[in-house]
Amino acid sequence: MVHTLKADYLQSEMTAWRHAFHQHPELGFEEKLTANKVSELLQSFGVEVHSGLGGTGVVGILKRGSSNRSIGIRADMDALPIQETNTFSYASKVASTMHACGHDGHTSMLLGAAKVLAEQGEFDGTAVFIFQPNEENGLGAPAMLRDGLFDRFDANEVFGMHNIPGMPVGSFATRAGPITASESLFEIVINAKGGHAALPHMGVDAITVGAEIISSLQTIVSRKLDPSLNGVVSVTEFSTDGKRNVLPGRAVLSGDARALTPEINQQIEAMMRQIVDGICMAHGVNAEVSYDTIFPAVINDPEASKAAVAAASAIVDSSVVDGDCVPKLFSEDFAHFAKARSGCFVLMGNGLQGSHARPLHSADYDFNDEGLRFGASLWVQLVESRLALKTK
Repeated sequence: MVHTLKADYLQSEMTAWRHAFHQHPELGFEEKLTANKVSELLQSFGVEVHSGLGGTGVVGILKRGSSNRSIGIRADMDALPIQETNTFSYASKVASTMHACGHDGHTSMLLGAAKVLAEQGEFDGTAVFIFQPNEENGLGAPAMLRDGLFDRFDANEVFGMHNIPGMPVGSFATRAGPITASESLFEIVINAKGGHAALPHMGVDAITVGAEIISSLQTIVSRKLDPSLNGVVSVTEFSTDGKRNVLPGRAVLSGDARALTPEINQQIEAMMRQIVDGICMAHGVNAEVSYDTIFPAVINDPEASKAAVAAASAIVDSSVVDGDCVPKLFSEDFAHFAKARSGCFVLMGNGLQGSHARPLHSADYDFNDEGLRFGASLWVQLVESRLALKTK
């Protein structure tokens, strides 16, 4: 059963905004047209606008009453370097660029919430609308924080949301604690001793060493981590300087590791270094390991998570609100905001059929317009509940 959705009356407007953003996607830190459109719309709603944070980020400020309480709500604006294969009327007009992750929808939902709150919002405090650039590369949130986002526009807590294909439209999920994983990029450079392919005993084949390392890295998750704890270690590239009849003396392994807590991430790195050192020592060669955590894990604050569940249950039936969902192994740079302030990241259903159920980052994915009114209404409900008017 659907309860009152305060953003219902904006459904057609939000859809038009979303389609326009979808037709004109922009990559990270290039979101100039998008940022300008966001700024223009916020100003037309009567929202105070600040632009240029983190390069192309936009912040809208809406105050009501006299309370010093505040809440931040974040949407991401960037697209992906993917050639869209959808053929609907609002398909991307930019070659090799598309909104394949639904950031066009996230932006439109937050704009809708800002308009509803500006026109009829009942709250006491400050709503901070955060439109963030370059989420896909994990650079936008740190850039906005370096530009003094929460120093200039304080928020007691911050919330973010992402659509999930394969979840029904109108459903929500979140949890206290880890909800999305960290992402760490690693590189292992093996310095062995090349030689003639017919005389392998006179050198040390870097491919053989690399193959042993790849096989052993798979034991980190399967045999070294607690089976109840999630982790992923994937070698995604293996390159050498070998030729047709030349054994390589140098090999480079690159890959990606995921973990749901900083502790597990640290364990994965330590075990990786131990494995590489041991195998290289056995072969009498050396290797260099770099391990760079690009995205931290998103750790939801228990109180903020409880508030998000309550807000969702106020606009849809509680049966479609999961307050203790299974964590996801994808990564989100909302993590940087959630480390700076108490925060909660919410997952929202994108649909079960067609392009709405295609995986994120697929060339034939599309955000579900039906979700706009649910997402915007959740943000309205959350602002009004967290900054509730005090009764006499």
